[in-house]
Amino acid sequence: MSKKVIVLSTSLRSSSNSELLAKSFVEGAKESGNEVEFITLKNKDIHFCIGCLACQKTGHCVIMDSVLNADVVVWATPIYYYEMSGQMKTLIDRLNPMYFKDYKFRDVYLLATAAEEGDEVFEKVITGLNGWIDCFEKTSIKGTVLCGGVSSGGDISSNDKLKEAYNLGSHV
Repeated sequence: MSKKVIVLSTSLRSSSNSELLAKSFVEGAKESGNEVEFITLKNKDIHFCIGCLACQKTGHCVIMDSVLNADVVVWATPIYYYEMSGQMKTLIDRLNPMYFKDYKFRDVYLLATAAEEGDEVFEKVITGLNGWIDCFEKTSIKGTVLCGGVSSGGDISSNDKLKEAYNLGSHV
């Protein structure tokens, strides 16, 4: 059965490793018959949530109501200081209106890249993403691809993690 998949690339760098990982996931998801929308935060002007909570009354914010209608949400982020990128956190905060809505997505995937290697490098991004997921009781992380040891743009090009992301995408 075909699924609606939203892939959110939060890196602002051209040829970023996390975006290349995301595009590999997209390729796998599309080739297995899913409807995939790739969204990059490059050149987007996303402001911080101001905490006004008006969204809880109106049911929307100006950011991506299309996420509500996806079966699968995929986050791709570079690791900044052992955490998700600031852009990803800002976007998560702006998705506050979804908390009170009837959302469709059940499956969340995380794709992350970092200059350093080791499982501990990715612990906080997983914890942070789980903080968002915990607000949606019907949702859980279904898979991750975590790639350390890549710092310059394009370093991931010869890494087996691209194939891993493709395979994960092909099985959503």
